[in-house]
Amino acid sequence: MKAENLEDDNILSKLPISELETLYIVGHSLKIVETRRIAKLMERLGARFETQRFTPTELNVIESNAKRIQYLTGRFATKEAILTVLGQGWSQGISWLDIEVQRMPTGEPSVVLYGNCQKIATKLGIRKWLISISHVSSCAAACAIALGTGSEPVTPKTSVS
Repeated sequence: MKAENLEDDNILSKLPISELETLYIVGHSLKIVETRRIAKLMERLGARFETQRFTPTELNVIESNAKRIQYLTGRFATKEAILTVLGQGWSQGISWLDIEVQRMPTGEPSVVLYGNCQKIATKLGIRKWLISISHVSSCAAACAIALGTGSEPVTPKTSVS
């Protein structure tokens, strides 16, 4: 749609106020995790590894056994990236289950926060997450960008590891 059509059709007046807010980057993190690290944890901890780190929704989406470790490694990396943006660590009263990585009907990953993670995100003014996950047989990478509202941009928290 061309810009002049926006004014003519008065589309902006039809959008909810929340759609008109400017979102700023509150934080960004990129995590890369080796699949063999996750495979070793699965081997050592068995089913407990999965049930303590992934929600039933996350576990229900898992594909065939060949892709299982790649899938879990991607979700694991995503959760670590989100924690970095929130400025938290697992030892600070956060549960792995406070972060749920979901798949939208389009295949795009999204995230839902619960418990302490949700409280921290609300306190930081985070309104939206942009998530990207990529994996190959040897590793998975996840990028998490937190967006929030405000009158001026916030100095972003950034991490790469």
